[in-house]
Amino acid sequence: MSEKNRDGKRTARERLAVEREKQKAADKRRRALIVGASVVCVLGLAAVIGVVAANAGKDGGSDAGPVVGPSGAQGKDGLAIPVGKESAKSTLTVWEDFRCPACRAYEDAYRSTVKELTDAGKLKVEYHLATIIDGNMGGNGSHNAANAAACAQDVGKFPQYHEVLYRNQPPETDDAFAENSTLLKLAGKVQGLDTPAFRRCVEKGTHSGWVKKSAEAFQKGGFSGTPTVLLNGKNIYQDQTMTPAKLKQMVEQAAAG
Repeated sequence: MSEKNRDGKRTARERLAVEREKQKAADKRRRALIVGASVVCVLGLAAVIGVVAANAGKDGGSDAGPVVGPSGAQGKDGLAIPVGKESAKSTLTVWEDFRCPACRAYEDAYRSTVKELTDAGKLKVEYHLATIIDGNMGGNGSHNAANAAACAQDVGKFPQYHEVLYRNQPPETDDAFAENSTLLKLAGKVQGLDTPAFRRCVEKGTHSGWVKKSAEAFQKGGFSGTPTVLLNGKNIYQDQTMTPAKLKQMVEQAAAG
């Protein structure tokens, strides 16, 4: 091999090494930006990641207007949307954000078990809506999706629309839920939801003030992130062995007395 060829190959290797170092540096900067925007913690439930609210108090709906709660809202200040029978012996309290990837992971893992238990009258779920991703990533998607979900509650379609929102959740950095057109299009996937009353509620932001109040309650509650899940008041985040099967066993034991 000529000296010229050896020099050429050596130069190519050097250029490749430089490019690799540049890529490593770019990756390091990107990771630093992500960590700076939100701290992550390991969630025992289904081994998903919970996003901690670095700016949980910042809600995109700053001009939220009057507090108008959705139909049937319960709990302190009427901030909980109930699903299941009031007579159920166990209550699952869920704080969630429709833009939160960890919330979707929790829903995907536990949805069928929770539905089975609520349908059987053994479990009642109280959903509380938070907007921490709007605060961390910017935008209004968490807020607007929560308002739309509250509008769905008004017409008795909250559980169905709740599922549709999570199944069609955009990437965390994509604020697609900020667009009412997106939320209304997804309503078409729920039979009987896409009505003039629902559309007016979404477009006018009827429940925006209620969503803002719920977001403030999340911040004041001292919760570390979403989803926060409590069974009969006990934070089952802390149970690293929690699974859908274990949750079902606990609820059925309580139902049996």
